[in-house]
Amino acid sequence: MSLKPQDVLVLLKIFLLNRDHYSIREISNATKISISEVHSAIKRCQKSNLINPLNRRVLKAQMSEFIIHGLKYVFPAELGTLSRGLPTAHSAKPLSNLISSENCYVWPYSKGEIRGTSILPLYKSVTEAVQEDQKLYEFLALIDALRIGRARELKIAEKEILKRIKEY
Repeated sequence: MSLKPQDVLVLLKIFLLNRDHYSIREISNATKISISEVHSAIKRCQKSNLINPLNRRVLKAQMSEFIIHGLKYVFPAELGTLSRGLPTAHSAKPLSNLISSENCYVWPYSKGEIRGTSILPLYKSVTEAVQEDQKLYEFLALIDALRIGRARELKIAEKEILKRIKEY
């Protein structure tokens, strides 16, 4: 049973809720992923030792290690063409405040107002899910910086991710 990209979205949403009691329906509504797929994602995360099966909480140390060191190898970024969309990686906050770059990266999104090189998001519902959750948006943009960034961007993104994980 291998992890799937949507599992990362579900994992992050559960982490950001920061509580023991949540419903699969709540996660489904927030991530725009079907209830059955959320249930399967939680099971895969438990099997991968990212969620504790007893209390259903995210295991922070394991999640940190996976995101920082493994995610870019398991789910590499797929760069596309120039597109309209939502800024991601170092083109989105918080990195856009810390790194200036001529390259703009976006998740393709018909309602987006920024043009840049497209990056396929981890899962197709990401652009809808982040509309209602700024913290989720920032986390996923930081993850994209890890997936495509050079040494400088990687170091800054890693620091920002670890800072956010410690806050919870």
